[in-house]
Amino acid sequence: MRKKLLLIALLSPVSSFAIDSVSIEAGSGNAAEMMRVGAQWDWKKRWFDTGNWHLGGFWDASIGGWRGKAAIGDNRHITDFGLTPVFRYERNSISGISPYVEGAIGFHLISPTQIYANRKFSTAFQFGDHVGAGFRFGERLQYDLTYRFQHLSNGGIKKPNQGINFNQIRFAYHF
Repeated sequence: MRKKLLLIALLSPVSSFAIDSVSIEAGSGNAAEMMRVGAQWDWKKRWFDTGNWHLGGFWDASIGGWRGKAAIGDNRHITDFGLTPVFRYERNSISGISPYVEGAIGFHLISPTQIYANRKFSTAFQFGDHVGAGFRFGERLQYDLTYRFQHLSNGGIKKPNQGINFNQIRFAYHF
């Protein structure tokens, strides 16, 4: 019975399952480069909606990779799966532009756990937090351009906990 209900829920045309936007991001930091693609689901809620600004957010599911570029050698490729709730403080549109600031703490699984000779992540589970600023633009505010600073680490779950930082540019398209 439980499997039938799950199948019906997944196959039914419920708008909460619809993807609201897709994104691509690229960045570099700590002798590594990264690239991800993602899908987002808006929360469709507004808090502190007073004046011209409001707080909202979305779920961001991503898959991507990091590539080590260290001169020390033993550079590797890491695959990264992430799920992040993103909070965004956004201004209502001004002539087709809507600036914002955002922040998040999400969850990532990486494999393998070493990117180059002297940078090892002791767990596959990583927290990914970021702060960013950007703006949406276009006739329907369908385009979204963001700068993000992201830090990933295991939060001290196990040593070593070297972590990694990335400066990123992210572009999204909203349906």
